[in-house]
Amino acid sequence: MHHQLMVLTGRKSGWELRAPQSGLTVAFSLKGFYMIKRLTIVGSFLLIAVLGYTQIMARFGGGPAPTTEFDQPKKHADLITVNKQERRMLLWREGVVLAEYRIALGAAADDGAKQREGDEKTPEGRYFIDWRNPKSMAYLSLHISYPNPADEASARHNGYAPGGNIMIHGLPNGWAWLQPFHHLWDWTDGCIAVTNSDMRKIWTLVSDGTPIEIR
Repeated sequence: MHHQLMVLTGRKSGWELRAPQSGLTVAFSLKGFYMIKRLTIVGSFLLIAVLGYTQIMARFGGGPAPTTEFDQPKKHADLITVNKQERRMLLWREGVVLAEYRIALGAAADDGAKQREGDEKTPEGRYFIDWRNPKSMAYLSLHISYPNPADEASARHNGYAPGGNIMIHGLPNGWAWLQPFHHLWDWTDGCIAVTNSDMRKIWTLVSDGTPIEIR
């Protein structure tokens, strides 16, 4: 086996790595090194600032929830359907579509139904809206009743936790300006995300107990 000698030489502007036998020379600039170092420091500060801002906004919420109209049952949906492949959610009333929304899902939404905690998949099947949170980390949220008994049994059989906290929600509080772009990629951990303006409408049209079919 042929081994090639490498020579590292220090210079004022940096270092030079040479392979005398092949004539190959690679230069490492101090200026470039310090530039990368500065960019790393700046990037770290920006990341800390973004995370801090997100945590603060999550704590204070996105403002008051809109007024619901549950005392007028003919105005709210009696079924929600979600088509994962098409990234569409429909609200229905007596077989008629009340509203249609574009959605973002979990990063692994196209890999089948949710099976375990942390798999970033969105559940599939029939569930219902069992509670809501007007002060959630993301703007408003309606909780989906995953895991059901079958989900829990399947997870136990396979030796892992089924996960939970699957919601319909808006954008993370403080990031509403990203609404025009939110549907361009799947950014949730398995939840169903819509714009904040859409979420306000959904909040008023969907009561607790409303069934949801996800396929």
